[in-house]
Amino acid sequence: AQLPAANLGGGLHPPEGFPHSMLTRGACVCPWQLCGTWVWILISATSVSFPLLQGWVMYVSLSSCLISLLLLISYLFGFHKNSENWKVLDSLYHGATAILYMSAAVLQANATIRSELGPNSPLYYQLNSAASFFAFITTFLYILHAFSIYYQ
Repeated sequence: AQLPAANLGGGLHPPEGFPHSMLTRGACVCPWQLCGTWVWILISATSVSFPLLQGWVMYVSLSSCLISLLLLISYLFGFHKNSENWKVLDSLYHGATAILYMSAAVLQANATIRSELGPNSPLYYQLNSAASFFAFITTFLYILHAFSIYYQ
């Protein structure tokens, strides 16, 4: 294993043979998986007052987190073979997931508005508000990644 070499500007270079796109994709995957996980945790903490609305949000957050993790692992093991088809698959998956997450974020915002006047309203309202915030942030991150792959 070769250590990163410093350039004259003071930055670090990746080891020889290390794909540059792995650095950018690896840096992008963690934020949306973390935000999606926070969505699921925060909704679970509210005792799911609106099962039809929040059930969809939990399904989208959990399934997209697991599928994104599988895509990341398959990318890290080199199943992509630098294929153009991989970029199309990656972009289409993240674009479709962004649409699903947008629907989930809107439903979660609706659940947040409904929880404002319900029982345990201060606590559940705050947890639902945080879940809505993270759902919209996760949507934005999926959109950003889908377009960044498409325009590379």
